[in-house]
Amino acid sequence: MLRRLLPPAVATFAVGADGTVIAGLLPAIAADLDVSVPAAGQLVTVFALTMALSAPVMGAFTSALDRRSALLIALTVFVIGNVATALGTSYGAVMAARVVTAVGAGVITSAASSAAVAMAPPERRGRALAFVLGGLTLASALGLPLGALIGRADWHLALWSVAGAGLLAAVGIAVGLPRIPLPAASLTDRLRPLKQGRVLALLAVTSLAFLGAYTLYTYIGPALRGPAGGDDSLLTLILLASGVGTLAGNIAAGRLVDRHDPGRVLTAALALATLTLALTPLATRALAPTVIWAVVWGMTIGVIVVPQQHRLVSLGSTAAAPVLLGLNSAALYLGMALGGGFGGLAQKWLGLAPSELGPAAAGVTALALLWDVGANRRAAASAPATRKPAPAAPERPAA
Repeated sequence: MLRRLLPPAVATFAVGADGTVIAGLLPAIAADLDVSVPAAGQLVTVFALTMALSAPVMGAFTSALDRRSALLIALTVFVIGNVATALGTSYGAVMAARVVTAVGAGVITSAASSAAVAMAPPERRGRALAFVLGGLTLASALGLPLGALIGRADWHLALWSVAGAGLLAAVGIAVGLPRIPLPAASLTDRLRPLKQGRVLALLAVTSLAFLGAYTLYTYIGPALRGPAGGDDSLLTLILLASGVGTLAGNIAAGRLVDRHDPGRVLTAALALATLTLALTPLATRALAPTVIWAVVWGMTIGVIVVPQQHRLVSLGSTAAAPVLLGLNSAALYLGMALGGGFGGLAQKWLGLAPSELGPAAAGVTALALLWDVGANRRAAASAPATRKPAPAAPERPAA
């Protein structure tokens, strides 16, 4: 099964790399396009916002297709958008190319995840989701450091590399992934779960969690130049440590949600993320503690997606999984977009330096934690109580 899921995992790797390499290249992009670093950061914001808004719509348009065809169409748009980004020479052209790329990317994650759910038995869904989403986390492990490394020569080369990864994924899916037909869902069907309080609460947690993470993550390159001493090689090392932590968190999440309550797994991850972000100003004063901080924070990011998807899938049937996973992807990208925008506004309006965004991100992450705990308590309180029948009274012997 995992061999058949490898091409979708490569596809999610391409999407993850597309989002992360830009964050590592912001200073180079800003200098080349003659804009400020916060303005260059809005390329990440617009990319994520377009994915959030287009994912349900494009998912509805492609729902009648089997998962292989949907992935191939989405990857074609994705590759074209990255090629256009690599060829862009102005801020407007690059921004327009990012929008096109995001339209294709918005379908890839949910289509790949729904393929994993359809092919895996219920008791192995957590591991299947973790394997496919491992592409995203591996991209987090390699995207930022590779983006920073390649960006020394020319940031356009990083986008060419992402386009190549998308093309490789398309070839693998065309050859190795079977046709996986699923019931078609209209846009109305896709938005109907938003009327369910539990679904809406889980999606809000996803958005808040990634809003907090990307408040700092979008500007992680400029934020960590201090402890790196301005050395690009040391900055690459720190970013690689964060990515390794993210990959480890994703692998652990797949096993944890198969053995423990996914809600508790997420609660622990959000609590640790809040503490880690709050300690950012203290933990990033020197290189050694910064590397440890990066690993721990990366682990918390790697855990978040898997328990959320697992909880959403458990609320419906296998046929409803693509709809629920698509909504979760949209919520994730919305959080990324809002996080990048919030981080940029905090720098522009509040005068915060990128290295000072950690406590602000911790506040948002704490809000996600409190929201999730409250939603879990409300769900437990509204669930019908299961009462055990009273034991029958023993019969008394006849006189």
